[in-house]
Amino acid sequence: MRSRPPLRPAAAGIVIAILAVVVLAADQLAKTVAIDNLPPERVVPVLGDALQFYLVRNPGAAFSLGEGVTWLFTIALAVVAAVIVFLALRRVRSRLWAVVLGLLLGGVLGNLTDRLLREPGFPVGHVVDFISTPWMMPAIYNVADVFIVSMMISVAILVLFGLRLDGTRETRASRAADAAAAGDVDASSGPGAR
Repeated sequence: MRSRPPLRPAAAGIVIAILAVVVLAADQLAKTVAIDNLPPERVVPVLGDALQFYLVRNPGAAFSLGEGVTWLFTIALAVVAAVIVFLALRRVRSRLWAVVLGLLLGGVLGNLTDRLLREPGFPVGHVVDFISTPWMMPAIYNVADVFIVSMMISVAILVLFGLRLDGTRETRASRAADAAAAGDVDASSGPGAR
């Protein structure tokens, strides 16, 4: 079975952009439907205790931590989005990485949109959360959060299995070659180098 050739930079960028837009749209649509149809801060059972809706506006991070520094979360989300876009334009050639980063970017943009456009205003808007699974965790979250958490786990798995952004796999031989190349660079730029 032949392996597929790596993506071209433009193709990786297109995959990332399309997935990000789809996740962003799904997140914002779900939040709009929740705001229009759910009573604020009242449990609406969906599947008994397994799945409930509970509409809240969260000024902080997970578990409402950092409510007084909402603007910091706005900056952090913007930085993460910028890093993903930079990687997409410069380094991503792997289809798997493109999918994971596209879905992650969509989740980040979903919550960033709330921070920028929702009440009480730019850049301290409250994130709309409405999904509750009390059996699993006490947090209340949204569609963007699902993508952020699941894609961060996916990033960890890709790194653990040695899949690089360019689609190559890290092996002992490639680590040794990278270390040797780094050593050559260090030696040529060290204090004794001419």
